[in-house]
Amino acid sequence: MVSLPTSQTRYVAPVLAAALCWLPLSARAASDQQTQLPTPVQQPQLSPPPLISLTASSPQDLERQGDQLRFQKRYLDALDYYQAALSKEATPARYNKLGMADLFLQRPRDAEKAFDQALKLDKNCAEAMNNRGFIEQLKKNNGKAVKYYKKALVVRPTSSTFHYNLASVYFSEHKFDVAAKEYATAFQLDPDIFNRVSRMGIMAQASSPQDRAAFSFMVAKMYAQAGDFDHSLEYLRKAMEEGYKGIDKVYTDSEFATLRTDKRFAELMVQKPQPIP
Repeated sequence: MVSLPTSQTRYVAPVLAAALCWLPLSARAASDQQTQLPTPVQQPQLSPPPLISLTASSPQDLERQGDQLRFQKRYLDALDYYQAALSKEATPARYNKLGMADLFLQRPRDAEKAFDQALKLDKNCAEAMNNRGFIEQLKKNNGKAVKYYKKALVVRPTSSTFHYNLASVYFSEHKFDVAAKEYATAFQLDPDIFNRVSRMGIMAQASSPQDRAAFSFMVAKMYAQAGDFDHSLEYLRKAMEEGYKGIDKVYTDSEFATLRTDKRFAELMVQKPQPIP
């Protein structure tokens, strides 16, 4: 998984939603549900799936072929199959997938048009709403991004991804209190969301080291409160390495009360990892 150029994003980048508008969001294949706008694409050296006819195949088979190609990061090829499927039968899910492939190819304008087409076919396609919010956030139109994310949440209020994305806008504006509430909701809906997003390479570099460190400390607090000490200690270490200046709050914040009894916590605080440039 590739990530956005650092000049274009905040630390907590928004997350693209899966293309199937009618399915609840879950931990499906990484390429199908979450990504950042990537750096220029280099086609990986993978065994390609056997190609099917663009003209003789059904729209369902063409869409599945596009999915396989997209999972292999062969985005240009995937576009051909999605477009062929759409020429035979236009659906919001296919337009959404087309837009996601365009984003991987750094074509945000084309992606925006595809997401708009998905919403034209289905104004309640929550994934397309979310992804339009992603586009607006890329353009730094945070107000519009918030509107799209909130509309997506009206349709699907239990989506951890949509809450996460809404929080990312607030976080980028340094509205940490309201961002923390949205992140907490996302965490309650999906306790693995921070680990999963980080594992997929979603995190971009921060506009400032302070933002990066503040985010890591906030996530450490959530994991500590949930009793996940392994991940809490991991993010505490990150916060220290990123130079978080309020690290002494681990001794007073109630969320860390139980973690403070863990000997690994004492060892970490004795080590005091130094900030990494």
